[in-house]
Order: sequence, then structure tokens, then C-alpha cells
Amino acid sequence: MTQDEILDLIKHEVIPAIGCTEPMCVALCVAHATEALGEEPEYIQVGLSANVLKNAMGVGIPGTGMVGLPIAIALGALIGKSSYQLEVLHDCTPEAVERGKRFIDGGRINITLDKGACDKLYVDVVCKKGNHRSEAIIAHEHTRLVYLCCDNNVMLDNRASLHSTSEGDSVCDLTLRQVFDFATQTPLEELDFINEARILNENAAQEALKGNYGHELGKTLSRPLGKGIMGDSIFSHILSVTSSACDARMAGAMIPVMSNSGSGNQGIAATLPVVVFARENHNTEEELTRALVLSHLTAIYIKQSLGRLSALCGCVVASTGSSCGITYLMGGRYEQVAYSVKNMIANLAGMVCDGAKPSCALKVSSGVSTAVLSAMLAIQGKYVTNVEGLIEDDVDRCIRNLTLVGARGMQETDRMVLDIMTHKK
Repeated sequence: MTQDEILDLIKHEVIPAIGCTEPMCVALCVAHATEALGEEPEYIQVGLSANVLKNAMGVGIPGTGMVGLPIAIALGALIGKSSYQLEVLHDCTPEAVERGKRFIDGGRINITLDKGACDKLYVDVVCKKGNHRSEAIIAHEHTRLVYLCCDNNVMLDNRASLHSTSEGDSVCDLTLRQVFDFATQTPLEELDFINEARILNENAAQEALKGNYGHELGKTLSRPLGKGIMGDSIFSHILSVTSSACDARMAGAMIPVMSNSGSGNQGIAATLPVVVFARENHNTEEELTRALVLSHLTAIYIKQSLGRLSALCGCVVASTGSSCGITYLMGGRYEQVAYSVKNMIANLAGMVCDGAKPSCALKVSSGVSTAVLSAMLAIQGKYVTNVEGLIEDDVDRCIRNLTLVGARGMQETDRMVLDIMTHKK
């Protein structure tokens, strides 16, 4: 890929989002369909792929104090604006929430699992009012509208553009060497935009401490109990700050974060460990900027072949990026960065995603812990070798092995997880 193509890729994948991206994607699709209908719908039918349904069932919806899809769908129709993209519910108010509750109580929403969905990220929304009907479909990416119509007027139909390649079969044009060279050699002024991720995600972590969000993992780590057990160290600070932002986001705080590859938690995990380490290690602003680019672009590289949604927890991907960034901040060059990737894959491959929810903060902290340990080993030239498990001499083949396991090998795991989640008593 050319330098300009890589820049465009990062700017496409690293974008602001309010709330968990799966319910926001559904709300965005509802907003598109409602705008096409031209009036408030009487009835909304929503068909979702299994992975979207799994990630939207147990997460808080910003500004509502409620959990799950119904309120996200209702607000998408009542106050959602498609122009806001993943901040579609930015204009949410207490009055809108009350209207949304009445919309739900009226039995006007039907949510189903679309077993024939052509992509792991697939949302099909039909809105009806009287004799009028509109339909919107988002697929493959959280903001990628591929179909829009109202009655017999088809405004957009790009469904044929959805590639038929199975998840895990696609190969990204990037290599880890290219990722490293881009992050470390591109003129600094072209990379400055990445610091918006630092600002948004640090603000989210700070705001989280002002409330009691989720399981309060971040607060627990920063309290005397946490410091007494974990110490008052760079390591404990990294865990506390990163999990605080995740606590708030998963609990539905009205706080924007910078996402990566369609996931706010991935954006948090790719950003905050690098920021905290750089600050406490007294790295320069340039070193921090380049480390953030290295972290985010590594995560993007892995996700390009893994797919947007999979059975593999996204914190594995994002924490691998942050391990690369921390290794660079420690003074590591490409060889040590590659070692850190191998250490991460050897440890975290196979961590299961069982949906977006407050306990994601625990998984993020596990991934970030491993990121720091992997970087510490890598900077000393210690790494998992090619006789161990998924690891090969070629680091890009290691990444490929990880994504094959996550996208294809864990498909049955994905189905089992969804079955358990949807049949709880």
C-alpha cells in the first residue's frame, strides 16, 4: 500500500463513536430508514446477523440508563440523525428517552436473528407507516449503507459489492514491517491527527472516575485496595486508566471515544496503554504520536484479515497494537516490535468474545496486562519461538495464523456462545 492509502485507511478506521458500536450501528440503520420514510414509523422490523445481536444484547445505551437494542432502535427512529454516523444518538435527551420507552411499550419493534445474513456484520431495517414502507441495510462495516429504498423508489443498492470471500480468507496488503516503517518514518505533521484519539480516550477515562460505571474495575484499581495489591506503578496506572474508559463506555456513559476498526474498546485499548506509558516514561510528543500510529495501524492490519466481528475478543487485537507501541517507547526497533507480536499471539490467541457488556473491562485489562509483559520480554530480546504453537519465524504468518483461528477455527465456538446467551433461564 502507498503512504497515502495507509493514511486514508487509518482515518477511515479510527473515528469517534458514542456507545458500543453494534447498537449504534443498528440505530444508524434505523435513522437511515426513518429518514427515507420521511416520518415517524408506526412499526420497525430489524433483522440482525448473529454477531451484531451478540454484541448488542447486554450493553448500556448512552444517555438512557437502559440496556439493549429496543431503546437504541426507538431512539434511532425518534431522534437519530444518520449524518452523525456512529454518534447517531448524540441529541438524546431525557424527554426523548421517555418517548422511546412509550414506543417500546407500544409493541412497535420486532427484532429477529437473520440466519441468512451474508456478512457477520449485517443489519436490515424495515420501517412502516400506513401503506408506506422503507428499508435500509448496513453491512460489512458499521457505517456502510449498502441498500436504501422507500416504497418502489430505490435510492441506493450496493449489495452486490459485498464480497463473497469468507471471513479469514482475505489477506491485507500490509505487512508488519510496512506498518512499523510508516509509523516511524512518515513526516510527523501528517500523523498529528492521531492525537485526537489520545484526547478523546483520556477524557473518557477521567469522566469515568466521576461516576459509578459498570463493574468499576478502573476505580477499584485506583483506590487504596487496588494500590495495596497492585502497587502504585506504571503498570497499575495503565490498567486503571484503560479499564476506567471501558467501564464508562460499556455502561452507556454519554462520552465519545475514538474507535478502531469499528470498536470503541479496541480504540481504547490501542490508545490509553501507550499514552500512560509515554507520559510516565517521559517520552517525547513525537515518540508518543508515532507509537499511537504504530499501535492503531497494527490493530487495523490484524482486523483487515480477521474481520469486523468474530469469536476472537477484539482486545487481543488492540492490545497487540499497544504492545507494539509500548515496545517502541521502550526504545525497541522493528525486531523487538515483531517479538512483542509473537509474545502476544502465543498468550492470548483463543480468548472468546461473548458479546459487548460491562465485564469487557476485565478482558481489556487482561489484554493490556499481557501487552506490557510482552513488551518487557521483547525489549530484552526474548520471544516465543517457532517450535511453540501458532508461532512461526515470519511474524506476518503468525498474525495470519491468529486470524485464521479467530475467523474460521472459532466459528462453532461463536455459534455455541450465541446459543448460550439467547437461551439463558
